[in-house]
Amino acid sequence: MKRPLSLTVGLAFGLALLGTQVRAELIEIQWNEAGRFEHAKPLAPGKFVEICGKLDKTRPVSWQFGAERPLNFNIHFHEGEKVTYPAKVEGATAASGLLKIVSEHDYCWMWSNKSDQAIELKLSLSR
Repeated sequence: MKRPLSLTVGLAFGLALLGTQVRAELIEIQWNEAGRFEHAKPLAPGKFVEICGKLDKTRPVSWQFGAERPLNFNIHFHEGEKVTYPAKVEGATAASGLLKIVSEHDYCWMWSNKSDQAIELKLSLSR
């Protein structure tokens, strides 16, 4: 079962309402004409950000990110209750790779900032 982006956004919004400790920012991938997406913004302390979009099996995505201090990071997608993680790193200041799309789902790049300071995050995706 595929989880639509609206459901992912709704779940994160619901989590945000549960308490002040869980704070989410959700961003939908919007590809430019050259097939690129970029995001650069500080990630506030105690917050997480998810950058999500439906991906096509015929177009792998090259990705890279950098942060001024360590963040917990993953790429994931949902199949019903099951969550699959093509990439997952704790305490990363940078990572990159080529995401081969195994099935057409909403894929999310996600970072969490467990520190007490804002951390600048830069992401680049290319298909």
